[in-house]
Amino acid sequence: MKILLHICCGPCAIYPLHRLREQGHEVHGLFYNPNIHPFQEFRRRIDAAKTFAEITEFPLEIDEQYGLTDYLRQVVFHEQERCSRCYEMRLVQTAEKAAANGFEAFTTTLLYSKYQNHQLLSTRCEQLAGQYQTAFFYEDFRQGWQQGIDESRGMGLYRQPYCGCIYSEQERYDRRKRK
Repeated sequence: MKILLHICCGPCAIYPLHRLREQGHEVHGLFYNPNIHPFQEFRRRIDAAKTFAEITEFPLEIDEQYGLTDYLRQVVFHEQERCSRCYEMRLVQTAEKAAANGFEAFTTTLLYSKYQNHQLLSTRCEQLAGQYQTAFFYEDFRQGWQQGIDESRGMGLYRQPYCGCIYSEQERYDRRKRK
């Protein structure tokens, strides 16, 4: 299958790309992450994604538009639902691009993270697949968590210390806010 893989960063793409290629899929990437804050972090993640794409000969489209304003418009006063709203922004964009560009399916590296809500992600992706008349490819990529970490270190890729949003940054560094 020709699959569009939404990537949140270079390191998180390592294991999913490996698995999809191992299964014989043609994989193209999409970096679309309006949630990432601050701007310097956004640029670091883009640079790491570009490096990863070069190393692995991975065709990757990068949306370099810093989307913080749009992200904040979606989550301010809805902080308890911020993850689902963030997923929505990124997954809708991915499903739309997959359908518009003739991909047979789409998936996301968010399914690689042990910190993300897999049930919510897979349910919403299935709905979007129906809405955009494309398929959603589900695999629990968490089993490759350590492999991705080890390989990203071996490649010298920048590894981020939080999911990317301003709220998770605060949770990471403010003990009083940790979940």
